Amino acid sequence: MTKQPEPVQIVKQRRDAALKALADGVPYIGFLGIGFDRRGDELTAVLPFDQKLIGNPFLPAIHGGVTAAFLEVTAIIELSWSVLWNEIESGEVSAAEMVAGNYPRLPKTIDFTVDYLRSGLPRDAYARARVNRSGRRYASVHVEAWQDNRSRLFAQATGHFLMPNRNG
Repeated sequence: MTKQPEPVQIVKQRRDAALKALADGVPYIGFLGIGFDRRGDELTAVLPFDQKLIGNPFLPAIHGGVTAAFLEVTAIIELSWSVLWNEIESGEVSAAEMVAGNYPRLPKTIDFTVDYLRSGLPRDAYARARVNRSGRRYASVHVEAWQDNRSRLFAQATGHFLMPNRNG
């Protein structure tokens, strides 16, 4: 007897709820207002413009610390999502438990290098991360951020992370 596949809408709701719970587990993500747009397993981080993000009001430009935090958060969530995706799909991790507040442990930053390519303008910013290597203990991630044009980056970063022990 073959098992009936779940309706697509149920699968999407489970994935979106798990991603929201993952981001909600980090209060600083909420403080900055960062959200994540999910298309399949691809994530785009969105930093909506807010006046509190301005570091230099004379330019005006997004604060460099906000830019670095945006890139680092994007890297950590992408890295976590890349691991959680398969665990949620297999049923090994329950999206419902994540929504209830049982968050998985996140990777810890070993080092994070940011290249500021131009000023972040007072408008929404977007970022995508690419996991270059992910093993049981260590991962390397590259992140790129842009505003109006995906090909005109305003910052990029490379980070190395210590992966959490997934065996309890």
